[in-house]
Amino acid sequence: MNGTVTLERRGGVLLVGLDRVAKRNAVDVPMYEALSRALGELDRDPALRCGLLFAHGDHFTGGIDLPQWTPHFAANRRPPLPDDGIDPLGLDAGRILSKPLVMAVQGWCMTIGIELLLAADIRVAAADTRFAQIEVHRGIYPIGGATIRFVQEAGWGNAMRWLLTGDGFDATEALRIGLVQEVTPVGRQFECALAIAETIARQAPQAVASTLASSRTARAEGERAEIPKLMPELQRLLRTEDAAEGMRAFLERRPGNFTGR
Repeated sequence: MNGTVTLERRGGVLLVGLDRVAKRNAVDVPMYEALSRALGELDRDPALRCGLLFAHGDHFTGGIDLPQWTPHFAANRRPPLPDDGIDPLGLDAGRILSKPLVMAVQGWCMTIGIELLLAADIRVAAADTRFAQIEVHRGIYPIGGATIRFVQEAGWGNAMRWLLTGDGFDATEALRIGLVQEVTPVGRQFECALAIAETIARQAPQAVASTLASSRTARAEGERAEIPKLMPELQRLLRTEDAAEGMRAFLERRPGNFTGR
């Protein structure tokens, strides 16, 4: 049975759910393509301001469905992205999600599950989550971003401890090394992640986009590439209707009502 991806709009948040429960949400090629299309919808729709990626069932994912992915690997590629899709792993420079993505994980979160986390912006884990990047157990290595981003997020020694051994680790360790930002009681991870996503969605969309883009440029290209852009981008934001609304809201001591203009 192929996997699917569920979609639900909750105000300005798009809920994106992995659904292949019978196979512990092992990511097959159809599910990967559907996830790409879902992120494309999030990216294009101005009414959507943040995404929340989660999984149905007891586990986030047991990893990829290797037999389905192997022919693509043999052809020296990942599965091709649909024309209207965004790269779920954030490795295709021309198809990077421009809006924030929050994630909630539980149960098993293996291989591509960790790499999806590393491509997201804010991550929440249930206390029962078990993580492992086990490619070295199979005679291969991670090609979904773990060798790059795990080091950025967790530091060299922490990343090598788990990448080179393939050992599993728990949510407490994931929090310690910065792979996740919050750990919740089992069953509360979605609620926590949704609260964060809804808070983001209430902010001024252009200000959120500028913050995200600035931070990404600094991480990818270094701070010197981003510093000259800081003040010019602020000047652009100051000319928006949302900036004027933000000042009114400050003076009137109320939340802002932002439109994205």
